[in-house]
Amino acid sequence: METKTRSGFVSIIGRPNVGKSTLMNKIIGQKIAITSSKPQTTRTKISTVYTKGNVQMVFTDTPGLHKAKNKLGESMVSSAKRTFNESDVCLYLTEADPFIGEQDENILSLLRTVGIPVILVITKTDKVEKEKVFKAIELFSKQMDFADVVPLSAKNGKNVDTLLEVLEKYIPEGPFYYDPETLTDQPERQIVSEIIREKCLRCLGDEIPHGIAVVIDSMNFTKANVEIEASIICERDTHKGMIIGKGASKIKEIGTKARVDIEKLLDKKANLKLFVKTKENWRDSEYLLKNFGFLEDKNE
Repeated sequence: METKTRSGFVSIIGRPNVGKSTLMNKIIGQKIAITSSKPQTTRTKISTVYTKGNVQMVFTDTPGLHKAKNKLGESMVSSAKRTFNESDVCLYLTEADPFIGEQDENILSLLRTVGIPVILVITKTDKVEKEKVFKAIELFSKQMDFADVVPLSAKNGKNVDTLLEVLEKYIPEGPFYYDPETLTDQPERQIVSEIIREKCLRCLGDEIPHGIAVVIDSMNFTKANVEIEASIICERDTHKGMIIGKGASKIKEIGTKARVDIEKLLDKKANLKLFVKTKENWRDSEYLLKNFGFLEDKNE
């Protein structure tokens, strides 16, 4: 008797820096979404594909919901909200906090209006005592009727398999959307640009990273290696100098660290050349946001 396949879309939502990208990377066993301790690291919707046996789940990591301060922020929030229309089930990630803050209040208000099952996921349980996890579950469960509750640690993998087993219950019958070998719908150029931006987030101070974008100018493969030229876009000339660093030390550090992850991703030696360009107020320019891939062209 032929086994029927099941496939569905799973949205991941939560406030900034709650561990959405870390969980998604852990599920598929490969780094696709970038991570950082700085909030609002994820800027665009990123999908990864998990296939096991007759079940395929397409996970969508959304930008963290926050109060938008510019057109880029508005685009990030809109992207997160649109994801619900494409999902069969939602994972709501939050930490084991003793209270519910304004950001989580806003997310819960949104979740109460959706027509799909919502699973409460308490993240980073490796950092807190079990008692705090239980209290957080009790606190959040009073806010709405969650389909399931799973506490986990994406960092060490604890209970991630349990989450996947729980999710399978909500995946409908249907053909696979992707080839079983597929891990993501993101083009390699996009992943490479995000890897470079992650290293900027990790190597630079708090003031600069939110005003940075990375654009891949060229990416050419040969049998032996891949030649990449990329531009780091910043908003001020003063930031440009800080990104380059004294004697080009900072840009070299960013490039060296990015090259390691790029070579792991592409399984090739990478020759990476980085340039720094200033585009004032690019986060409020629809033209530049479209060029950098953060906004959809309404005419398309």
